[in-house]
Amino acid sequence: MTILRKYAQLLVNYCLELKKGDKLFVQSTLLAEPLVRVVFREAIKMGAHVEFSLDFQERNKIFMDHAREDQLQFVSPVNEMIIKTFDAYLYIRAPFNLKEDSNIDPSKRKIRSEAMHPLNQIYSQRTADGYLSRTLCQFPTNASAQEAGMSLEEYKDFVFNACHLYDDNPGESWQRIRKDQQKIVDYLNSVQNIRYLGNKTDISFSVEGRTWINSDGRVNMPSGEVFTGPVEESVEGMVHFDYPAIYLGREVSGVSFEVKNGKIEKWSAEKGQEVLDEVMSLKGARYFGEAAIGTNYNIQKATKNILFDEKIGGSIHMAVGQSYLQTGGKNESVVHWDLISDMKNGGQIYADDRLIYENGEFLI
Repeated sequence: MTILRKYAQLLVNYCLELKKGDKLFVQSTLLAEPLVRVVFREAIKMGAHVEFSLDFQERNKIFMDHAREDQLQFVSPVNEMIIKTFDAYLYIRAPFNLKEDSNIDPSKRKIRSEAMHPLNQIYSQRTADGYLSRTLCQFPTNASAQEAGMSLEEYKDFVFNACHLYDDNPGESWQRIRKDQQKIVDYLNSVQNIRYLGNKTDISFSVEGRTWINSDGRVNMPSGEVFTGPVEESVEGMVHFDYPAIYLGREVSGVSFEVKNGKIEKWSAEKGQEVLDEVMSLKGARYFGEAAIGTNYNIQKATKNILFDEKIGGSIHMAVGQSYLQTGGKNESVVHWDLISDMKNGGQIYADDRLIYENGEFLI
């Protein structure tokens, strides 16, 4: 069996749990055609109804550069119908150029984000309620390989290994991960307060009334994390993120926050301060929508791709902006931006004052 067929079967059967009669929408770029073909075949064999959209190079860039305000505010009725009525959504990342959108006018970007926000809220609600099964995954391209500092062959190996595609039965491997992570989630759902301690970090927050989620590969492939939405006004302290983060194609690194009563009062970046300032100006971005712990130890290198970096085994991350509704989080924003910190060199996590995690490993 080819590696792409194993990938497609994992996506269709394990991640999306596709059933006969389900309506599946696949979105990617023309570069992912080899994987889209085998996903299409597997989904059709399953009895699903499949539609797809394959973007060409710089499609979004051309639109954002030349669209008038009425075009920026226009929401496609086709996209609206898909989000409101389809059963499953697969987004395969396969970028031509990761810097295509770096120089888009921020004011136009803001208009577009605000126009899409109501539809994104419907998407979030349907996924939270279980009506829309969705999975995000990666098809290796030269752009992503270059960003990761790898050759294309090295990057393919990295992606496939992170997804456990070299295992005899990747689906069974992810089922074991689900079972192991559930023990952690069950414990975390029994506590009320969390504290992260690490390099330039001492931040605490309440999770009372919130739900920890077992991210086991069905929503993101690869996955490997447990996450929740902190009680918004409870976040207190300082936090430093030592992995680079990408916001709309622009790198930001060395981010530090000072937080009081849940609100980010001071922020700084060693690189990309102007980008961080832009994010902090967005509605809801000065509150946290997520707190998480990465558990995929097949991922040990930051690649400037959040799909992989936030899952690094031995890391924590927090996201500013939009909460995930399934966690009970209430923050609303047009942005959800994950920032990551290494915990393998002395990092600790306390739950209700008990040490439960140290040097990148759970103790429970």
